[in-house]
Amino acid sequence: MLLAEDQHVIRGALVALLGLEPDLKIVDAVESGDAAVASALVHRPEVAVLDIDMPGRLDGLGAATELRAKLPGCRVLMLTGHGKPGHLRRALTAKVDGFLLKTAPPERLVTAIREVAAGGRVLDPELAVTAWDLADNPLTPREVDVLRLVAGGAEATEIADRLFLSSGTVRNYLTAIVAKLNARNRTDAVRIAAEAGWI
Repeated sequence: MLLAEDQHVIRGALVALLGLEPDLKIVDAVESGDAAVASALVHRPEVAVLDIDMPGRLDGLGAATELRAKLPGCRVLMLTGHGKPGHLRRALTAKVDGFLLKTAPPERLVTAIREVAAGGRVLDPELAVTAWDLADNPLTPREVDVLRLVAGGAEATEIADRLFLSSGTVRNYLTAIVAKLNARNRTDAVRIAAEAGWI
């Protein structure tokens, strides 16, 4: 098993906890999504336990997506401190095998790892309700492209250049996005879409 968690104390505690289980062997414990992918390609673990929020180019969900593409035999269990709908949506899109809150009891984590390793799927019961409440994305693919660029700090003229649109068309997209998301402004639209997992 591979463990990826950016907080040293939590990572150390998880290594100590899981090390008590005779049937669970940790091949590596790393602090970023990038390191998780690199380590997995070397150690080829059966299960990767990944924190969602990690620094670097890849967060946990980005690492899960890369592992699915580069090492499809590696099963993935995500850990999160909070069950944001956007995280759950991204996890489902990444086709992870399990999604568990860090507030779960230690024995639940151990059981979840075993279930995932055996080919099962795990969803924290507290997150099951969130899964029902996931709303469909009201934005078109082009509106998503525009909003992603806004989230990255791009202005309308830069967005127009990058997407081969006129500045007026970009402004029309932004107006439609704000209206569809019932947002106060572009910044609020970015926040709403990010929390929902649409960008």
